[in-house]
Amino acid sequence: MNRTPLLIGSLIVAAVIATIVALVVALGGSDDAAATTTATSPTTASPATAAETTTATSITIDPGPDEIPAHLQGLVDPWETDWSRTTIDLTELLVGIPAFDPRDRIAPLDFPAYESQESASEWLVDAEIGVQFILEDVVRFYPIRILSAHEVVNDEAGDIPYAVTYCPLCNTAVAFDRRVDGRTLRFGVSGLLRRSDLVMWDSETVSLWQQITGEGIVGDFAGTQLELLPTATVTWGDFKANQPDGESLSRNTGFGFSYGSNSYTGYTSRPIPFPTFFQDDVDPRFPAMERVVGVRVGDTTKAYPFSVVSATGTVNDLLANTPVSVWWADTEAVDNFDTAIPGLGQTIGTGIAFLATVDGRVLTFSPADGTTFTDAETNTTWSLFGEAIDGPLAGTQLELALHQNEFWFAWAAFNSESPVYEG
Repeated sequence: MNRTPLLIGSLIVAAVIATIVALVVALGGSDDAAATTTATSPTTASPATAAETTTATSITIDPGPDEIPAHLQGLVDPWETDWSRTTIDLTELLVGIPAFDPRDRIAPLDFPAYESQESASEWLVDAEIGVQFILEDVVRFYPIRILSAHEVVNDEAGDIPYAVTYCPLCNTAVAFDRRVDGRTLRFGVSGLLRRSDLVMWDSETVSLWQQITGEGIVGDFAGTQLELLPTATVTWGDFKANQPDGESLSRNTGFGFSYGSNSYTGYTSRPIPFPTFFQDDVDPRFPAMERVVGVRVGDTTKAYPFSVVSATGTVNDLLANTPVSVWWADTEAVDNFDTAIPGLGQTIGTGIAFLATVDGRVLTFSPADGTTFTDAETNTTWSLFGEAIDGPLAGTQLELALHQNEFWFAWAAFNSESPVYEG
């Protein structure tokens, strides 16, 4: 197949969408924003062993076709979505990409390539951030500069199909197991948003999924919860130092992009998110664009704002009767949306969360210096990545807690009833 027309079309649409984003930043959010890629043809994934799923409550059945909002009516014919099954008010869905069929106008990566640390270091900056993902024997780094352009990466680790997803508007990096009810789903970008967050679609049933929570919200899988997989947002330099055998997502994606610029320049300097995409009131307790460590244990969530955790370096807490420890380190990590060129923004530090039990013993952590920590029970020294590097427990690895580094407005919008650590 000749891919030249696809690549030329990708570049043209990418340039147009990048211009729209720049206008939104300049004009205060009055126009539509999107990342810098274009469409690919949807593919259907192969069936696999089902992952365990849970079903959410409050599924509304058969609201009738008249209940589909006018701004979504144009999607009824091209999509095979069962709009009668929904866990949300459909009016909350906003069209982020105006097109006859906006699916995958921001193109996911279905066949990602990876490269060695030596090769990736030729273009990645040590201070720039990305998503660390570890599953089975797979240790990978997903640069935010690539994730913000594609938003969804479908891949496998051994025999486990997974997706690493990222919503630039909410700064949410979330990984999922792609197996649901005996099927392996291929996820894409629907072109819809809800509370400024990416709404994904699957090519098996055209169900819609909330990226920030992993919940099916419309269609056959409405009410189904994807299994979340742990990730951490870290710098490329720290990843290399702590995961010497890890690899990085390659910029050779087949779309012809250099990934050398940022289409969301200045976004985090805004007092509020783009009002075009976020029409709720922002919780006033913290600045809208402040980063928080949002921790999840089972169905229980709690937020730990960077500004609060950074004052002490660690927070030892109990969440759903599970001991957790949230750490903040004064690393060289930089804001991925601060400047036009990735890796040159203002320093933001690193927030990360671990389960605090080792061999049945709960440990209490405190900072040792800028990037290491100690526990009061054994006086072992731990790296930022949760590895015991000196002391009685040397060689022990803490288990990551499920957590994200989302913007405060996004966390509060989807966790309005959950507690917030305020010091």
